[in-house]
Formats: sequence, structure tokens, C-alpha cells
Amino acid sequence: MRLPSWISQHLAALRALLVLTVALGLAYPLVMVGVGLVPGLSGKAGGSLVTRDGTVIGSALIGQHFTDADGNPIRRYFQSRPSAGGAGYDPLATGASNLGPESVVDGPDSPGLLTQVCARSLAVGTLEGVDGRRPYCTPDGVGAVLSVFRADGLTGAVTRAVSVNQACPATPFTTTFEGTAVECANPGEDYSGGVVTPVRGDSPDRSPVPADAVTASASGLDPHISVAYAELQAPRVARERGLAETDVTALVRAHTTGRALGFLGEPAVDVLALNLALDARA
Repeated sequence: MRLPSWISQHLAALRALLVLTVALGLAYPLVMVGVGLVPGLSGKAGGSLVTRDGTVIGSALIGQHFTDADGNPIRRYFQSRPSAGGAGYDPLATGASNLGPESVVDGPDSPGLLTQVCARSLAVGTLEGVDGRRPYCTPDGVGAVLSVFRADGLTGAVTRAVSVNQACPATPFTTTFEGTAVECANPGEDYSGGVVTPVRGDSPDRSPVPADAVTASASGLDPHISVAYAELQAPRVARERGLAETDVTALVRAHTTGRALGFLGEPAVDVLALNLALDARA
């Protein structure tokens, strides 16, 4: 007896569902688990965990903070780059800040990208003993941005200028703009009617604080820093540990990876491995 076509179609679909469930839902995952147990691959499959004295202290794939209980940098360690992943390097909240070049005005609950860069650069400069000032940053480490109101909207004489990232009673980073006194920003007041105008200021064209010291990676988990950032930190680490700076820079070179395939990306320094090598040296 031949079954109706609609029943045959449903039975064929059911058979396909069962076969795919077994193949992709059971067999494939079990094969992948088996591959992950192969010697030489099991470490990576398990998260590339790094242990010391039998205790897991991190992962070779995920960065981490080297700070004290109050969040202050531990001076004898190399510091990682900033992270936008949750509270920092959180694998469950991996991601970028989603802020870009236009994020120059601080929000009511969070600073814009420019202010984050300014504050981080100032902090790194203080820690490393270099000039942490950057263009378009105020001396107190926020974005040097004005909301400029003009007589004819986008043109005409300036009628009002507000330093939007400096809440009152802060003193604005500049006293006047095109002959008009600059005001501090009153919290809650709307300044969107003005033209957002970043002000460059008199900072050096090139900061000694490299870009990766003040910006987070796209994943928020990057365990590496640039060679330039490592070299900036080397004198401090050497001083705090009582080591010769040449010895510390030699360790930096030993833990520097080259470009992928010889031409992709830039050389980078593995921060966790470098700090472990320093502890072993001590």
C-alpha cells in the first residue's frame, strides 16, 4: 500500500532530522572532544591555562590586571592594556566599548572615548614618569571639547561656549573662545544646540604613551601589549625590583612574538609570561 505523499514527505523529514541529530548533535561533538584530548592539543582545548606551584594563575589566551585590591597598578609588574570586557578581561562579557572617533562628549553615566584616552594617558604618564598629555585633552585628563553656540546656528559670531566635559564648579581648560568667555557645564543642562568643537591645546604632537596603553582591544581579552608599551614600563619595573634595566629589556625581548606569518600585525609582548619570568628571576 502506497502512503499518501504528505505522509511520505513527513517521514522523510523525520528521518533527516534523526540522522542530522545523531551526526551533528552527538557524533561531531564527541569527535571534537576526542581531538581536544590529543596530546599537544589538550592544553589549548582546556583554555591554555597557566599554573604556578599547581595553582592556576591565568590563561595564555586571556589578559588580566596586575593591580592591588584598590585597582592600583602593582609597580613591580608590567601592566596590561585596558579592557572593555565587563569589569576587565571577562570572557563572559568579551567585546569592545563600541565608542569611536566621534565619541568626544561624555555621557551622564559614562565618559566618552576621548576622556577615557585622556585619563588613561595621564595616569600612565604619572606611573611611568613621562609626559602623559595628549592633544585634545585638558590638564585634568578629560576631553577638551566645547559646545559652541553661534549667532546664525553654524556660522556667525560666537554667543556662548561651554566646556561640556568639565562639570561646574570646575574651571574650564581655556578662559575664552573667539573672544567669548568659556563656561563650565551645568549637570543636566542640554548643550546639543551648540557645535561640538574639540580644542587641540598645546600638548606635544606625539605622546610617549603608546596607543595600546590608552585604548582597549576589540575583544577586551588581548593578553599582549606592544613593544613600545613594554619598553616604556621597563625602567619602572627594573627600579622596583632592583634589577638592571638591560636585564629587564632582555626579558622583554625574550617574550616578544613576531608578526604572524612574518608580515601580519605587529610584534607583541606576552604580559603574563613576562611577569612570571620576572618572578622566577627574583
